Amino acid sequence: MACFAGAVVLLLAVTVTPLGTLALHYLLTAHLVQNVALAEWTPLLLVASLAPSLAESLARVRAIRILTAPAVALPVWLGSYVVWHIPALYNAALEHHALLHLEHLTYLAAGCLLWWPVVHSRPRDLSAGAKAAYLFIAFVFASPLGLLLALLPDPLYDFYVAAPRLRDLTPLEDQQIAGIAMAVSEAIVFFAAFAVVFVRFMAEEESAPDPEPR
Repeated sequence: MACFAGAVVLLLAVTVTPLGTLALHYLLTAHLVQNVALAEWTPLLLVASLAPSLAESLARVRAIRILTAPAVALPVWLGSYVVWHIPALYNAALEHHALLHLEHLTYLAAGCLLWWPVVHSRPRDLSAGAKAAYLFIAFVFASPLGLLLALLPDPLYDFYVAAPRLRDLTPLEDQQIAGIAMAVSEAIVFFAAFAVVFVRFMAEEESAPDPEPR
């Protein structure tokens, strides 16, 4: 219940507060923070809010069994990030709110697929070591996008170039801050999850019986 309540609060915090207004009209930084919350933080809380019995029931659905396989869930999540950040599609989503809602729904759904094999043991029970490797790979492949935005010499999204300026922040400075904020936000959630799983992995290794001498 706490995880579900946290997911709802976080979802509202990035959509119906001033942060949502900033993301929709003014700042790329606000929009990328919103995206990270919708694609990573909120899905993690939603997946964690499912009771094991409900997760086991859902895992019997063939589509969920297929889509939550790590080899499927991770590429789908990464693909959603890459595709929606293509400049033409990104600008179009900001101009047409129906497309923007589809973008956010895609992030949320793909994020739930990403976290499912980490949180739940059905339909497949991954070892702590496999989960740690999975999270590490996810972070390694996702982090370059934020770093790329921070290092580009020119603004990438025309919508935010033409957007009203807040204070003296230029479009390029906004993009640089956005890229750093995105990379840091991703690092926090993935490092926290990796740390929890890695501690479990070490505990499993310590509790494993020693091999019998020949």
